[in-house]
Amino acid sequence: MDKILIIRMSSLGDIIHTLPAFAALRRNFPAAHIAWVVEKKGKDILDFVPGIDEMIVVGSPGWRKKLRNPGQSAFDFQGLLKSGLIARISGARKRFGFNRKNLKEPLASLFYTDRLEELAETGHVIEKNLRLLRLAGIHEDKFEFPLDIPEALRLSVKGKIAPSLGGAQGKLALFNVGAAWPTKRWFAESWIALLNDLKNEAGTPLLLWGTPEEETVARRVSRETGVPIAPFLTIQELLALVKASALVVSGDTFVLQAACALAVPVVGIFGPTTPQRNGPFHSRDKFVYHKIACGPCYKRSCDSLECLKLVTAGQVAAAIRKILEENA
Repeated sequence: MDKILIIRMSSLGDIIHTLPAFAALRRNFPAAHIAWVVEKKGKDILDFVPGIDEMIVVGSPGWRKKLRNPGQSAFDFQGLLKSGLIARISGARKRFGFNRKNLKEPLASLFYTDRLEELAETGHVIEKNLRLLRLAGIHEDKFEFPLDIPEALRLSVKGKIAPSLGGAQGKLALFNVGAAWPTKRWFAESWIALLNDLKNEAGTPLLLWGTPEEETVARRVSRETGVPIAPFLTIQELLALVKASALVVSGDTFVLQAACALAVPVVGIFGPTTPQRNGPFHSRDKFVYHKIACGPCYKRSCDSLECLKLVTAGQVAAAIRKILEENA
């Protein structure tokens, strides 16, 4: 296989979850030209991934022309009509995709030449991505994340957050209060209770993080706990901050996936999604999750949010203290 096209345009966490499949392709085809189709925000992650020969950024000048390469083989890890169509437009002689029953948009399977057998969807999504490679004769199960965060960026971010920490020393615990879906966002009251419980713990500075869209919640939590908020950071700076942390506490979102990929200890907070599919996979990591009759539902809106209401500040605090104790 001389030319390979990877299609995983978004979201940021799913791009992280596709990196082990890329690493396996690179190991098995060290001389191949590997191109990756990605949206602009996702490129910020892939800039830190050695071994990608070309990034084709959707919407950039001439991106469709760059896409065309009839001699390549395409792997569609996205599973949408749009990504399937991109595989078809690329002219790839082999277009590998998931079974229609495992696709978000089943009609995407019409664009594939080779389809994986139906999967049970009970394992981790990283395992699912690696299974797609079996269509090309690659049988691997290694979770490898070839992310190289520049030291200069780490130092820059350290200096940028220093005023927020007020001179506190040591590797910090990062608390991410947001998530892309409203149903994945733990409640402000729960964050406040958690941080008020933890803020007198010795030796580990606490820092809040939230995107600009989540600033209102982060400011309320900070105001009622005294825990500072990190300044605005780019995606690349956020990766450097995560790498520098002793612990990350987050819902099912990019910050959690990045911490897992960078081997930073995590405590995950789960509601409508299941940690078995999207959660941490290192043995030391923890998560708090309560399976209820209607879940996991993977819904982006919900009137009750009962699954998140069952996650208490005490449960999350206990998981945090156990990780800090085990990694002291």
